Amino acid sequence: MHAARDTLVMTKRSLRHTVRSMDTIITVAAMPVALMLFFVYVFGDALQASSGAVKYIDFITPGIVILCVVSGIAYAALRINNDMTSGIINRFRSMPVAPSSILGGHAVSSVLSNLFSVLLVILVAFLIGFRPAGGAAEWLIFGVILLLFILATTWLAIVFGLLAKSAEGAGAFSYVLMILIFVSSAFIPASSMGSTVQAFAEYQPMTPIVQTIRSLLIDGNAGPQFWTAIAWCIALLVASYLLALRIYRSKAK
Repeated sequence: MHAARDTLVMTKRSLRHTVRSMDTIITVAAMPVALMLFFVYVFGDALQASSGAVKYIDFITPGIVILCVVSGIAYAALRINNDMTSGIINRFRSMPVAPSSILGGHAVSSVLSNLFSVLLVILVAFLIGFRPAGGAAEWLIFGVILLLFILATTWLAIVFGLLAKSAEGAGAFSYVLMILIFVSSAFIPASSMGSTVQAFAEYQPMTPIVQTIRSLLIDGNAGPQFWTAIAWCIALLVASYLLALRIYRSKAK
């Protein structure tokens, strides 16, 4: 109970930083929506043929959801890096604060803020024509996969935030994940890419995750890459979580 209360306090602290930062709100909420509108209304007609019989707004929404998460988790890296470099961690250690609550607060606040931004993206997608065929069960499975993905990438962000020497370095890792999203089936089918790029796109983690979400929402079934997507999320979550704890313990000595 003591650790849970401390985690709640740290979560509130992190969320206050988020809502008070206009840069964070613009990047986390406005940018994914702007990108979705840009792709749909500028490139939509040109890319419609590549998405087959599926409307391009239906095709692209799962990719925008994943892009939204990757944009948002960068702030978890920035906030934990700021705590490490500003010395506030040493102050927390001198107080009766559960050690697990410091990283846990950043992780929980990242999950909550990312869930909010994803909800905003989906609402805007509905307003401009997104019409999924998935039922309640498919939406529930989508929620589980999304939560796993947010947790996995959040803890990965925390790892980079702990390792980085500056705020710029802490946030830079998200660009690597963005490249993986753009070189995946998020915006166009992997089959329409060149052979070398297609091979990379098909075997990197973003493609099975995007494909599974698309299959759940658009086709109403989990699709053939469901277990691959789950495996990627769980493997990344476990590895990032254990690595973050190890790095934090070594730096907090």
